[in-house]
Amino acid sequence: MVFLRVAERLSFRAAAEELGLSPSAVGQIVRALERRVGAPLLVRTTRRVGLTEAGEQFLRGARLAVQAMGDAAHSARTLADVPSGLLRLSVPRAVAYLIVDAVVTEFCRRHPALDVELYADDGVADLVADGFDAGIRFGELIAQDMVAVRLTPPFPFTVVASPDYLEAHGTPRHPEDLSSHRCIRFRQASSHGLYRWEFAHDGRNFAVNVDGDLIVNDSRLNVLAAESGAGLAYSAWPLVAGQIADGRLVPVLAPYLPRTEGMFLCYPSRAQSLPKLRAFAEFARNHFQV
Repeated sequence: MVFLRVAERLSFRAAAEELGLSPSAVGQIVRALERRVGAPLLVRTTRRVGLTEAGEQFLRGARLAVQAMGDAAHSARTLADVPSGLLRLSVPRAVAYLIVDAVVTEFCRRHPALDVELYADDGVADLVADGFDAGIRFGELIAQDMVAVRLTPPFPFTVVASPDYLEAHGTPRHPEDLSSHRCIRFRQASSHGLYRWEFAHDGRNFAVNVDGDLIVNDSRLNVLAAESGAGLAYSAWPLVAGQIADGRLVPVLAPYLPRTEGMFLCYPSRAQSLPKLRAFAEFARNHFQV
């Protein structure tokens, strides 16, 4: 930058005044640059300053380099001010469709300069190690060193079935009754094991291995299968609330279903200043009205 100013003004003194440096400091910087380049860049006399052939060539390249640096700085400042770039989110597979339907589609429409990548997983990804900006987690699965922003109130898990299924096979009253019912089993992608249905009663948590002739590995298929009468399904309440409200599904075993603290957006504390993350957190909170 100092060399450019001297070359454009053809004066050490004028360049020094613009840069707020002394003429001697400007001279030292230019001499140091010439030593690094390995060739004289400026011709100095008592009356004038001129460019050598090497200096003219260096000036052309230096101008391009400075312009590129300015463009890079502008891009960085833009990212610091406007939600843009790529927002990578790790979400539980069980609620991935809920996040897409409820939040992400509209969020992307509002922020066309921002791309969103959703990674759905049954496990709990390491947000930092795996390069995620943030994760959506059930409250009990949030790491202690993460900032957590509540997205939903606490809600229960539930077991549901279609009215036709319950009419044909009866309504289970206790988790032990599941042994005589067709249950839609869920294959976990992370462990490849079958999910054991979790229950809680009188302060005791327990899990049940269920039987059934249908196995799925997708939360939406799980609900659709229950709607079709394939059997009982275990699901997070928000994924079936609409179907319960309009009578397509009926909840059972309510006294034995555990509750979760709700869903949270969590991220490392150093990421909270990112515009893309602030924008998503605000949008999601407003949507869920927490």
